Amino acid sequence: MSPTRRSFLGTLGGLAAGYALAPALRAAESSGKPLGLALCGLGNYSNGELSPALLETKNVKLVAVITGTREKGVKLAKLHGFDEANIYSYEEWDKVAANKAIDIVYVVTPPGVHRQNVIDAFGAGKHVICEKPMAISAAECDTMIAAGKKAGKRLAIGYRLHFDPYHLELIRLAKTQEFGPFMKIKSANGYTLRRKSWRIEKKLAGGGALTDMGIYSIQGVCMAADANPISVTAKELPKTQPELFVEVEQALEFRLEFANGAVADVWSGYDANRAEIFAEAAKGWFKGERPVFSYRNLNISTSAKGKLDFGIFRQQQRHMDGVAQAFRNGTEVTCTGEVGRRDMVIIDGIYESIKTGKKVELKYS
Repeated sequence: MSPTRRSFLGTLGGLAAGYALAPALRAAESSGKPLGLALCGLGNYSNGELSPALLETKNVKLVAVITGTREKGVKLAKLHGFDEANIYSYEEWDKVAANKAIDIVYVVTPPGVHRQNVIDAFGAGKHVICEKPMAISAAECDTMIAAGKKAGKRLAIGYRLHFDPYHLELIRLAKTQEFGPFMKIKSANGYTLRRKSWRIEKKLAGGGALTDMGIYSIQGVCMAADANPISVTAKELPKTQPELFVEVEQALEFRLEFANGAVADVWSGYDANRAEIFAEAAKGWFKGERPVFSYRNLNISTSAKGKLDFGIFRQQQRHMDGVAQAFRNGTEVTCTGEVGRRDMVIIDGIYESIKTGKKVELKYS
């Protein structure tokens, strides 16, 4: 039996070859019609960001939900116009499998149950989008990727910033080396957390501020370096609320080193409101200040163009439309399971460095 919502609440590389679609689905998915999506987990992110975005998407539409609270599903059924019969519990994967209107399951539950939810969705014959962090260890990521390959289905991670024009500019600058390679990179991401939440339960969250907020910085510095780091040195910072952060870290610092000599210094914490990234090269820089990893109104500038302005849009709409289009057309996306696994290798290395007090070499295979 899969974990239920109630139970837990109370490198940048191409796609692996061989994702052959079932013949019956291949025709439907290549027709250009919107794919049907089921949200698995109806917490704040699903209701506050994904649901509104799905009212704007062109390549995908909400047709079902998987939840431990039926009342939440009823509200979304009315809003999006799908049959209330398409509201499923976490034990009803057989019914999800039988519903041919569902092409994609978007897993939006705490990281500690991502692995089981993703495996269940693949077992139901659906493509999967999984929120970040992908899992709570690289080993779990391996089983998820293997399940997708066995099912012949695609896996993408909820890295919405891969479709955000501000961060795409960072990727462009890193790849073209318009300013030269970014050799000195700094980032910070965190907020003040003062109340109990599943985010501070190790079993559900996998870690503390690192897995929740630090993963944005990991993504950002890897974009800036246009490479995967080869080593990490990390330390946990003193806890100002030890009675609250019993199982996980409150804040930490780490340094990532890259093969070309670039370094990235990162802070992540639940004890200060910070969000920034600065990447410096010989001929220019890229800078993001609060808000830089948020959903909207990003504050990002470059030495060449000053403050950037790409207008008003929903990152989640661009992310889901982009992933759905790739799934439908058999084309590549950058937010693959392999990238999600890459980040968990780095996170595993950070925790190992904290535990041992030593530099950890990062191995991705």
